[in-house]
Amino acid sequence: MNCFSARARFFGPLILLLILLPSVVSAQPPARVVHVFVALADNQYQGIEPVPARLGDGDAPASNLYWGAAFGVKTYFRSSSDWKLISAGPGPKSVVLERCVFKNRNADVYLVADAYRGRNIRDAVTDFLTAASGLNSQTLVVTSGQSGASLRIGGGADLVAYVGHDAFMDFQIPPISGTKGTKPRAAIMLACASKPYFAPYLKYTGADPLLWTTNLMVPEAYTLRAAIEGWIGGETGASVRMRVARAYDKYQHCGLQAAERLFATGW
Repeated sequence: MNCFSARARFFGPLILLLILLPSVVSAQPPARVVHVFVALADNQYQGIEPVPARLGDGDAPASNLYWGAAFGVKTYFRSSSDWKLISAGPGPKSVVLERCVFKNRNADVYLVADAYRGRNIRDAVTDFLTAASGLNSQTLVVTSGQSGASLRIGGGADLVAYVGHDAFMDFQIPPISGTKGTKPRAAIMLACASKPYFAPYLKYTGADPLLWTTNLMVPEAYTLRAAIEGWIGGETGASVRMRVARAYDKYQHCGLQAAERLFATGW
């Protein structure tokens, strides 16, 4: 065998691999994204049962019941061993006081959480339903260490969630229509009696309700985390509901059966 033939046998497969490598890399599935819309608790501008002033200041995310308090979205996920805080800073528009991005340590899943000023709760529910409709898809580029990722948020997210006061107990907005599309969209609504109040709106969006509530509740982040981690694991809606009920009972001590009745999945 001459030297040319030997080199051809050695380099041929290597050249082929280098040619195919870009298509192999591009074929990797993109990271899944959860986009959470949090309406900060606000004693003055929302019809909530009043909470201590520090927790109910809708202009102060650092101490707010649904964001910076012990069981608020930012604090609770930041303290979780399963989630890593990638970034925290001002939101993309004035009504969003802070945006946090978390990365799950066990799966290729990112969580983008936006803290809306309490008085702008209308914007929070409108943006949530817009995303649930598959509209206003955006790209968010994040970096962690030496790696980065381009995340589809808003209407491009895989799972959208609303956390806060049930705004539709206080006012109504025009419905926002969407379609089923080729990419399944699931929605979580953690607010008091969200199923009866959000159902007429969610029907228009084309999204599927992974989790919502039937009665009064405290929308703290342990329920959100339980629901998201069940979704990451590919659990059924019924399994996610039970996982969330156990988490809620653990912190609220309301009894497992009562917690089961409080949460619902599907239509």
